[in-house]
Amino acid sequence: MIKRYGILGSIRLLISLIYTKIFFRNARLIRLPFDIRNKKNIKIGKGLTTGFGCRLEAYPQKEISELILILGENVEINDYVHIAAGEKIFIGDNVLIASKVFISDLNHGNYKGKNPDSPLSTPNSRKLSTNPIIIKDNVWIGEGVCIMPGVTIGCGSVIGALSVVTKDIPDYSIAVGSPAKVVKEYDFESNSWKRV
Repeated sequence: MIKRYGILGSIRLLISLIYTKIFFRNARLIRLPFDIRNKKNIKIGKGLTTGFGCRLEAYPQKEISELILILGENVEINDYVHIAAGEKIFIGDNVLIASKVFISDLNHGNYKGKNPDSPLSTPNSRKLSTNPIIIKDNVWIGEGVCIMPGVTIGCGSVIGALSVVTKDIPDYSIAVGSPAKVVKEYDFESNSWKRV
């Protein structure tokens, strides 16, 4: 461990490991600093691993005590990932999330349909709107991705670095860009990724 992380890095890792075993017993490793808000509304599955500076937040928009941020088993979250839930964010098993990813089902204001918010009001005075997010099993989310409210990402899919996901992504797809678009789908007959 010392050879890989150095003395100071090994001490930080040991402190993070002790913190994990005291406060998040079913997690594999929570690296510090780590920020969790409204823990009672968050479920962390067995085997969670985080990088440095991660932030998990639950802000129920109704007076409820239910879980609104659910992480499945063996989820790996790298450095500086920010996940904020107001209604429901579900992340399945074996999901890998790269660094600097933002996932939120919350939005300051309503910008479509009836009674949209005015640009003359201050953003922080606008009522929060929510729309659930589902990330299914075995998804890989690349560096710097933003996943916006109301999105479902299908099983086994890959989201390319710096993508902004604004619409559903089907199972076994690769999506890239801003907004993210499907560029490949897995063909189980040929066992290969095919361009769309």
